[in-house]
Amino acid sequence: MNNSIFRKIMLATDGSESARKAVDSAIEIAKSSNAKLYAVHVIALGDYYSSMPLSIDAEWITAMEEHLRIQGKEATDYVENAGRAANVEVEPVILEGNPANEIVDFAEKNDIDLIVMGTQGKTGIQRFLIGSVAENVVRHSIKTVLVVK
Repeated sequence: MNNSIFRKIMLATDGSESARKAVDSAIEIAKSSNAKLYAVHVIALGDYYSSMPLSIDAEWITAMEEHLRIQGKEATDYVENAGRAANVEVEPVILEGNPANEIVDFAEKNDIDLIVMGTQGKTGIQRFLIGSVAENVVRHSIKTVLVVK
C-alpha cells in the first residue's frame, strides 16, 4: 500500500531546456513516493492560428499541426525514457488547447496530487506581453504546483 501524499504526479512539458530540468525533480519525487507520473504536453494550436496570415493554405496548416504533434511526442518520449531509467511508471498525454487551462483541467479531472513544471524565467515586459504558463497554473490550480527554475 502506498501511504505517500503523492500518488499521481503530473509533469507539464514543452520539451524546452527548463522543462527538462523539471523532469529530474518530477522523476525523483515520483520514485521516492512510488507515484505514477503523467508526462503532459499541450499543443497550443490557437497561438499559431491567430498569428497566421489569412492566405496560408490548408496543406501548410496540416504540416504545422503534424510538426507540433511530433514535438509533443518527442517531449513526452524524453520523460518516458527518463522514467524508464529510474524505474518510474510514466504515462504520456498530449492535449490541445490553451496550455495553462489544459494543465489545470487535466490535473483536476485526473485527481493529480502534484503538478511539476519548469519556467522560462521571463520577467518584465516580456512576461507582461506573453504571460507565463507556470504563473497561470499556480494562480488557477487547486492542486499543489512545484515550479522548477
